[in-house]
Amino acid sequence: MTDIIGVRFKSGGKQYYFDPNGIAAQPGQGLVVETARGLEYGQCVTGNTQVEDESVTQPLRPVIRLATEEDELHVAKNREKEDKAFLICQEKIAEHGLEMKLVEAEYSFEGNKIIFFFTAEGRVDFRALVKDLAAAIHARIELRQIGVRDEAKILGGLGICGRPFCCNQFLDEFQPVSIKMAKTQNLSLNPTKISGSCGRLMCCLKYEQEAYEDLVRTAPKQDSFVETPDGAGTISSVNLLRQQVQVRLEGEPEHPHCYQNCEICVIRSGKGKRPEGYVEPSKSELEKLRRQEAPAVQETETLTSNPLAAALEAVLQGKVPIQEEEAAGGKRRRSRGGRRNQAGQAQKERTERDRPAAQSPQEPGDRTEKQSRGKKSPSGERRATSAAPTKQGEKKASHRHRHRGKGGETGGQSNASQG
Repeated sequence: MTDIIGVRFKSGGKQYYFDPNGIAAQPGQGLVVETARGLEYGQCVTGNTQVEDESVTQPLRPVIRLATEEDELHVAKNREKEDKAFLICQEKIAEHGLEMKLVEAEYSFEGNKIIFFFTAEGRVDFRALVKDLAAAIHARIELRQIGVRDEAKILGGLGICGRPFCCNQFLDEFQPVSIKMAKTQNLSLNPTKISGSCGRLMCCLKYEQEAYEDLVRTAPKQDSFVETPDGAGTISSVNLLRQQVQVRLEGEPEHPHCYQNCEICVIRSGKGKRPEGYVEPSKSELEKLRRQEAPAVQETETLTSNPLAAALEAVLQGKVPIQEEEAAGGKRRRSRGGRRNQAGQAQKERTERDRPAAQSPQEPGDRTEKQSRGKKSPSGERRATSAAPTKQGEKKASHRHRHRGKGGETGGQSNASQG
């Protein structure tokens, strides 16, 4: 294992590993390190970390020290000098009439060397320019030609997506991008839509390329002859993300139908003639290819078990149900008219249930009736057990009469006549 510290010299630039040399650094701290160009100032990105020996290139250059306040002031002065040198270089380029675009001027940490980055369409003879710059700036001059993608990485900006350039934010290295990626992803081949501000293909085309390549392996090819649940036809277009295809059926070529990839059976892949001797299967066999709507059934069960979700779904679809089933009691909420009908029906049932106990003289549980009824003799004749009611019976009868009212009196008279 090797102990390393990750250092970055520019915002969005590549991260380089250095030997800690016994120094403990935290991310965000300034460091002075030794490089091939001499001492340089950088920001710590990765603190003291141990990595595998194979992941680093030996020997590692050491970290000299943690940046002090003097180092920070020295870096700030270099930034001011860079702005002045940039203006001077632009004036000299205009004087010599060179076809080159100056991008950036960068001073070394020690201040004895300055590098000018520029872009140009071809080779530029800048030997006279270097002599004039050395006389005006009094430092070692280096001119370095870069590409347009490096220019966008240095300058930064906003892409067509509205976010800062990926190369300026987090991309350490440029990945190769080809027009084949745009074709695989079914993008418009209009250069203005698939090109970045640098004029090259957008770096983000590389991000989803692997996913599209996996989808292409499982998806059928265009112009393939396939069987569908509605008959045989030819694929006219393929939607990789949705895993769907459009098929022009032989019976209805004017109206293409859309099917899932799992609902078709490829008979001939790619362009070519229809297979010789091909006989289309029967309708019942083709219907077996149709996908079962299991997810939709599951969704319906979920909405049924969750009344709140069902109500929200009904509102979103513009359907307001008149009746809703409660989850806890299983009761149904009806409209106002239904509630009144339900209340009236319940009151009617209670009245019919209480009526036999209050008014019926033939109820077996009525004591007065039992006392007034006679017992059957062995010969089958009914005879009275008591001709006159007792005092206790009179009290009970009068108590019932007070509570029952007129109906009770009628019942009492009928009982007396029977006795």
